[in-house]
Amino acid sequence: MEHLLGAHTSTSGGVSKAVERAEKLGFTAMQIFTKNNNRWFAKPLDEKEITKFKSKLENSNVKFVVAHDSYLINLCANDVDLLEKSRNAFVDELTRCEQLGIPYLNFHPGSHTGMGEEEGLKIIAESINIAHDKTKNFNVSSMLEITAGQGTALGYRFEHIARIIELVEDKKRMSVCIDTAHLFAAGYDFRTRETYYKTMQDFDKIIGLEKLKCFHMNGSKKELGSRVDRHEHIGNGFIGIEGFKNIMNDEKLISIPKILETPKGKEQLEDLENLEVLKSLIAV
Repeated sequence: MEHLLGAHTSTSGGVSKAVERAEKLGFTAMQIFTKNNNRWFAKPLDEKEITKFKSKLENSNVKFVVAHDSYLINLCANDVDLLEKSRNAFVDELTRCEQLGIPYLNFHPGSHTGMGEEEGLKIIAESINIAHDKTKNFNVSSMLEITAGQGTALGYRFEHIARIIELVEDKKRMSVCIDTAHLFAAGYDFRTRETYYKTMQDFDKIIGLEKLKCFHMNGSKKELGSRVDRHEHIGNGFIGIEGFKNIMNDEKLISIPKILETPKGKEQLEDLENLEVLKSLIAV
């Protein structure tokens, strides 16, 4: 079995353009935004563009696609209007994924902004339940991402993720993404065999390895436990190379797609360099 590898890919010019770019770069997995990630609303997807996206994807080597939601969305916002806006935007994101046939919508759980962690986790689950209720027959999975825990962001402990899933009614629609930079900044070490084994064992015990459906492969510019979210190229920064070697050679994780969110220019040539580094770590 081969690793599914790729990177976050630009949809400039239309979502179908992302498939072309991913194919050109030799990706077998990719992440996209289905709309401008710094705006609340976007025009509905064009039917022709939806057809084009699906057709190009079907005829490409890209076997896995995940969408990332807008950074504006906060599913446990303290402000009533902002919470309502976030919930509506989240439903729109799920709808766009369903239209495009994208099976996963990746998102950061939310920031409690002073209401406290337990209350924040309950409201996130409530928001997801409302969204699932409005998208009853959808196939899209809501993919919770492990966060660095910056500010009042929730999701930096495995227990946070497990609690949200526990409170969500339709558990079949829940999945999880591990971002390596976030994981490290949150205080989970995986740089040695021992710490890697301990971290993954804890993940399996608390959340369940069967829920893990994607990795964001990012180096970290900040130290272990810093709770600061700053991505770095693979092998650079504080994680170094061994942590990624552990992931790339874990037989349980070979089928789980691994996607870069590292700094890049317009041509995404840095992605190719980072992917080469990851491939070089696979033991023959």
